Amino acid sequence: MIDLELSWKEAAIAAAAVAVTSAALRVSRRRRLVPVSVFGQETALLLGLFALWQYAGSFGFVGPGGALARARWIWHAERVLHLPSETALQHLFLPHPLIIQFFNLYYLSLHFAVLIITMIWLFAWHRPDYRRLRTTLALFTGACLIIQFVPVAPPRMLPSTGLVDTAILYHQSVYGSVAGFEADQLSAMPSVHVGWAILVAVAVIGTARTRWRWLILLYPALTTLVVVVTANHFWADGIVAAALLGLILMIQWAVRRLLGRVRHRPLPGLYPERPAWDDLGTQDHVGLGERDGTIGADAELSRTSARRDRPA
Repeated sequence: MIDLELSWKEAAIAAAAVAVTSAALRVSRRRRLVPVSVFGQETALLLGLFALWQYAGSFGFVGPGGALARARWIWHAERVLHLPSETALQHLFLPHPLIIQFFNLYYLSLHFAVLIITMIWLFAWHRPDYRRLRTTLALFTGACLIIQFVPVAPPRMLPSTGLVDTAILYHQSVYGSVAGFEADQLSAMPSVHVGWAILVAVAVIGTARTRWRWLILLYPALTTLVVVVTANHFWADGIVAAALLGLILMIQWAVRRLLGRVRHRPLPGLYPERPAWDDLGTQDHVGLGERDGTIGADAELSRTSARRDRPA
């Protein structure tokens, strides 16, 4: 089988090469090459994030034993919460080899390709939305990277679940022809596949104006189905990814709202006003004059003097 998935080293080399090329184009200061250099920088950023995600799977604070223990805990917690059985779902699809093989290919390559196409679309036609969602992508991938430093085994590594490693079954695994432990397989929690798919749906629904945009919801739904049927993720892996992405989106919304308030708040000293004590003194003076009748008496005296001095 052809390996369509970039390793972290390949992705890092590609990111560095694109970044250097983009920098050279920008230094040239040719007007036609500037947009190309900007696009290259954004591509290098995405490749760099992908490399970091792949790299996170090659390290962990504890070994495979700890990863298996955490996977068993997740499996037990799902049963306590009465979540649907991943095993029962997989057994519905196992009698259909073509579907399983398609799911294997989908899991290996489609998630990254769809994400790249979506970001290119945003960059080309919806630049303000691109900048915001690029930040969301960076924050979400970085958060997943930090969490994945604590390894969690995928469900296909737990014999007690009855799940089948479908990639091994049809010789489509990028990890080898036999099941076993490799460091970069122990990053099941949370599911970046599901998180990226939800982010794509958020981007399309929030940006596109056609009524057909809601069909993009089928993409995260199908991605969740694929990662579960191929035994690469638990339901909980996708649930945690969705919750983490939702938290990041809420934080971004709160920060934008706070910055908007600060931006529209008038600066102190921009519109000088009379001192407070001046207003207070005037009010006290008027109040006292009205209370003791001096202001009214002075006014009446002035009117009387004016009539007396008027010629007959």
